[in-house]
Amino acid sequence: MNGPVIHVGFDPGLHLFVPHHRRPGATAVVTDGVSTLGHVVESLGVPLTEVGALVVDGREVPVSYVPRAAETVQVCAVARPQQVPGAPLRFLLDVHLGTLARRLRLLGVDTAYESTDIGDPALAARSAAEKRVMLSRDRGLLRRRELWAGAYVYSTRPEDQLQDVLDRFRPELRPWTRCTACNGLVREATKDEVADQLEHGTHRTYDVFARCLDCGRAYWKGAHHDQLEAIVERALAGYADRS
Repeated sequence: MNGPVIHVGFDPGLHLFVPHHRRPGATAVVTDGVSTLGHVVESLGVPLTEVGALVVDGREVPVSYVPRAAETVQVCAVARPQQVPGAPLRFLLDVHLGTLARRLRLLGVDTAYESTDIGDPALAARSAAEKRVMLSRDRGLLRRRELWAGAYVYSTRPEDQLQDVLDRFRPELRPWTRCTACNGLVREATKDEVADQLEHGTHRTYDVFARCLDCGRAYWKGAHHDQLEAIVERALAGYADRS
């Protein structure tokens, strides 16, 4: 590009996405004079899903704004908790976030998940068709225009990923109400209703069961229940601390 020069600064929370030489203060950026500010910001490495306000010389502007020479732009991070208007809050996760998907479902959060790589165009199309927030660590996917909404998952650790999503979106938590395998709703079931899924020891030892209304999977408080309970308790405690 060989046009107007603007000065762009980024909130510290966005430094992950920008080269080191652009992190301190506002740095000079050469524009072409016709591209929108949203395009300029993305060309510098920051997905618009992570951008909150865009402030030009002290006034907030939309992503469609075309910057002019010598203007100073401050790129702010998304405010938390982030509001996602237009549909009930629900998520779509890509193939790399299976553990996060299961933990969100454990907490009763409506979470779709693709266990195979169906490709960025198909994921973006599903996000738009079902009005789901796309969660991913793929910056290219989050820059696709057809996405309904999206968010970058900053950590590679499931514990931190879950905490980040809960902190950013504050979804309503209804633990133990969704199937961790398929996202269907779970309801109480009698032992007879799930008997065909129980080994002899389980049938003899447990009396309280639940079953997914969609896939039929049976649930009971088995060997891993304490670990799952700990995840739920930490999430609920975090919500209580912020209330």
